[in-house]
Amino acid sequence: MRPAANSSSASPLKVAVVGVGYLGSIHAKIYHGMAEAELVAVVDSNAETAAAVAEQCACDALHSVAQLRGRVEAVSIAVPTSLHLPVASEVLQNGMHAMLEKPLAPSVAESQAIVQLAAKHRVILQVGHLERFNPGVIKLAELTHDPRFIEVHRLGTFVERATDVDVVADLMIHDIDIVLSLVSAKIKSIAATGARVVTGHVDIANVRLEFDNGAVANVVASRVSRKPFRRIRVFCTDAYLGLNFIDQQLDHVFPAKAKDGSGFPRLIEQRVDVKPQLPLNAELAHFIQCVRRQDTPLVSGEDGLRAVQVAQQVRQKIAEAMKLKP
Repeated sequence: MRPAANSSSASPLKVAVVGVGYLGSIHAKIYHGMAEAELVAVVDSNAETAAAVAEQCACDALHSVAQLRGRVEAVSIAVPTSLHLPVASEVLQNGMHAMLEKPLAPSVAESQAIVQLAAKHRVILQVGHLERFNPGVIKLAELTHDPRFIEVHRLGTFVERATDVDVVADLMIHDIDIVLSLVSAKIKSIAATGARVVTGHVDIANVRLEFDNGAVANVVASRVSRKPFRRIRVFCTDAYLGLNFIDQQLDHVFPAKAKDGSGFPRLIEQRVDVKPQLPLNAELAHFIQCVRRQDTPLVSGEDGLRAVQVAQQVRQKIAEAMKLKP
């Protein structure tokens, strides 16, 4: 990878945000308050939106990525998923490091193109799988050994954001990424089904992933539920872990063998101490750190590509079950 232009820790990294709708505007505000970063500009096709965010964050409002050339070293991309490839291509080809919101792209082919561009131009590509920066998920991963069964529910109420994609790309892909990070084996089989409820895309989905090592994951996602519910349960050979994504509370149950080795072990139940933090703040701070140190991100382009590949297979299985076109 090419060296960062400002590698000194004393100099804030010059950054920009492309796409300052709901999520992008939050990126901008976080960068604005970050000592390690200098928010130089925001870019949006809507001039009024760009101007409003720029005024709040004391930076320039621009209308094209081309205007960022030579001005910034790193960019957050928070445009609609359908625009990820053209926007990311312009950013990466001009030598700017990119924090690209999930999913990496709408298709496997487009995702592969983005990853290849980052490698070709030797720039860092981080994919915005936010939950990996949830402190509860980080602790869960530390305590997970040889998972046998994973059950995930991600249920949300309906909002009009992200309705350009289905619930698999919108919500389920978070948990696909987490499951893939926990199970160190290849997927053997996928079974899935879903339903269209409000939008023209699938709004409720269920998938069962079976791995070569015998592990199984069952993942449910809905964006038309009555109230939010986000929980993951991991059953290992030596423990049970249950995490509430929302409040970051983690329960850990494991056996304590008797001193003389006789009888059934006593089960120890404990609430793991997790220091709460805002995942998006941690994610962007990690991105800045990776650019400065030229490190591989926790969620790399390759990780994002793998999640998209599995999501596409899930989508195909749903289409088969519903007898619809993918």
